[in-house]
Amino acid sequence: MSKYMVLVDSSVWIDYFRSGGLQKLDRLIEEDLVCTNELILTELAPALMKRNEREILDGLNAIPKIPLNIDWDIIREYQLLNLNHGINRVGIPDLIILQQVIDQKLSLFTLDKHFALMKKHLNFDMLSA
Repeated sequence: MSKYMVLVDSSVWIDYFRSGGLQKLDRLIEEDLVCTNELILTELAPALMKRNEREILDGLNAIPKIPLNIDWDIIREYQLLNLNHGINRVGIPDLIILQQVIDQKLSLFTLDKHFALMKKHLNFDMLSA
Protein backbone atom coordinates (compact mmCIF):
# COMPACT_ATOMS: atom_id res chain seq x y z
CA MET A 1 0.00 0.00 0.00
CA SER A 2 2.37 2.72 1.22
CA LYS A 3 6.05 2.53 2.02
CA TYR A 4 5.78 5.45 4.45
CA MET A 5 3.73 6.47 7.45
CA VAL A 6 0.59 8.09 6.10
CA LEU A 7 -0.53 11.54 7.19
CA VAL A 8 -4.31 11.51 6.76
CA ASP A 9 -5.67 14.91 5.77
CA SER A 10 -8.84 16.28 7.37
CA SER A 11 -10.66 15.91 4.02
CA VAL A 12 -10.28 12.13 4.27
CA TRP A 13 -11.33 12.01 7.92
CA ILE A 14 -14.45 14.09 7.21
CA ASP A 15 -15.43 11.79 4.34
CA TYR A 16 -14.64 8.76 6.51
CA PHE A 17 -16.93 9.91 9.32
CA ARG A 18 -19.74 10.90 6.93
CA SER A 19 -19.68 7.74 4.83
CA GLY A 20 -19.11 5.30 7.66
CA GLY A 21 -15.66 4.28 6.48
CA LEU A 22 -13.21 4.01 3.60
CA GLN A 23 -11.63 0.64 2.87
CA LYS A 24 -8.23 2.15 2.16
CA LEU A 25 -8.18 4.09 5.44
CA ASP A 26 -9.40 1.05 7.37
CA ARG A 27 -6.46 -0.96 5.94
CA LEU A 28 -3.97 1.78 6.85
CA ILE A 29 -5.32 1.89 10.39
CA GLU A 30 -5.11 -1.92 10.68
CA GLU A 31 -1.51 -1.83 9.42
CA ASP A 32 -0.69 0.90 11.97
CA LEU A 33 0.54 3.27 9.25
CA VAL A 34 -1.64 6.29 10.07
CA CYS A 35 -0.30 9.43 11.69
CA THR A 36 -1.64 12.92 12.27
CA ASN A 37 -0.52 16.33 13.47
CA GLU A 38 -1.92 19.09 15.66
CA LEU A 39 -3.02 21.13 12.63
CA ILE A 40 -5.25 18.35 11.29
CA LEU A 41 -6.59 17.60 14.78
CA THR A 42 -7.38 21.28 15.26
CA GLU A 43 -9.33 21.30 12.00
CA LEU A 44 -11.41 18.31 13.15
CA ALA A 45 -11.75 18.64 16.93
CA PRO A 46 -14.11 21.63 17.30
CA ALA A 47 -16.88 20.04 15.20
CA LEU A 48 -16.47 16.71 17.00
CA MET A 49 -16.59 18.44 20.38
CA LYS A 50 -19.67 20.44 19.39
CA ARG A 51 -21.45 17.21 18.36
CA ASN A 52 -20.23 15.54 21.57
CA GLU A 53 -18.44 12.81 19.62
CA ARG A 54 -15.89 12.15 22.34
CA GLU A 55 -15.17 8.55 21.29
CA ILE A 56 -14.10 9.64 17.78
CA LEU A 57 -12.01 12.47 19.20
CA ASP A 58 -10.34 10.09 21.66
CA GLY A 59 -9.56 7.73 18.77
CA LEU A 60 -7.99 10.54 16.74
CA ASN A 61 -5.95 11.67 19.73
CA ALA A 62 -4.59 8.12 20.10
CA ILE A 63 -3.03 8.22 16.62
CA PRO A 64 0.71 9.00 16.58
CA LYS A 65 1.27 12.75 16.19
CA ILE A 66 4.12 13.97 14.02
CA PRO A 67 5.51 17.26 15.39
CA LEU A 68 5.21 20.29 13.16
CA ASN A 69 8.43 22.14 12.39
CA ILE A 70 7.25 24.98 10.20
CA ASP A 71 9.80 26.52 7.84
CA TRP A 72 8.17 29.76 6.71
CA ASP A 73 10.75 30.31 3.96
CA ILE A 74 9.81 26.95 2.42
CA ILE A 75 6.09 27.73 2.81
CA ARG A 76 6.57 31.00 0.90
CA GLU A 77 8.63 29.16 -1.72
CA TYR A 78 5.88 26.56 -2.23
CA GLN A 79 3.25 29.27 -2.53
CA LEU A 80 5.33 31.18 -5.10
CA LEU A 81 5.84 27.95 -7.04
CA ASN A 82 2.07 27.39 -6.98
CA LEU A 83 1.36 30.91 -8.21
CA ASN A 84 3.95 30.54 -10.98
CA HIS A 85 2.11 27.38 -12.10
CA GLY A 86 -1.34 29.01 -11.95
CA ILE A 87 -2.39 27.22 -8.76
CA ASN A 88 -4.26 29.79 -6.72
CA ARG A 89 -6.01 29.79 -3.36
CA VAL A 90 -3.90 27.16 -1.64
CA GLY A 91 -4.29 27.85 2.07
CA ILE A 92 -1.38 28.13 4.45
CA PRO A 93 -2.56 25.03 6.41
CA ASP A 94 -2.26 22.93 3.23
CA LEU A 95 1.23 24.30 2.61
CA ILE A 96 2.24 23.46 6.19
CA ILE A 97 0.94 19.91 5.68
CA LEU A 98 2.83 19.68 2.38
CA GLN A 99 6.05 20.85 3.99
CA GLN A 100 5.68 18.25 6.74
CA VAL A 101 5.00 15.45 4.24
CA ILE A 102 8.05 16.34 2.16
CA ASP A 103 10.44 17.04 5.05
CA GLN A 104 9.50 13.99 7.08
CA LYS A 105 9.07 11.63 4.12
CA LEU A 106 5.44 10.80 4.82
CA SER A 107 2.72 9.75 2.42
CA LEU A 108 -0.28 12.06 2.27
CA PHE A 109 -3.78 10.63 2.03
CA THR A 110 -6.04 13.44 0.86
CA LEU A 111 -9.14 14.20 -1.16
CA ASP A 112 -8.09 17.86 -1.58
CA LYS A 113 -7.55 18.69 -5.24
CA HIS A 114 -4.91 21.33 -4.39
CA PHE A 115 -2.50 18.57 -3.47
CA ALA A 116 -3.02 16.76 -6.78
CA LEU A 117 -2.19 20.00 -8.59
CA MET A 118 0.89 20.62 -6.44
CA LYS A 119 2.09 17.05 -7.03
CA LYS A 120 2.69 18.00 -10.66
CA HIS A 121 5.60 20.26 -9.68
CA LEU A 122 6.64 19.03 -6.22
CA ASN A 123 7.93 15.57 -5.33
CA PHE A 124 5.92 13.90 -2.58
CA ASP A 125 4.08 10.64 -2.01
CA MET A 126 0.30 10.92 -2.17
CA LEU A 127 -2.57 8.46 -1.84
CA SER A 128 -6.05 9.18 -3.13
CA ALA A 129 -9.37 7.44 -2.53
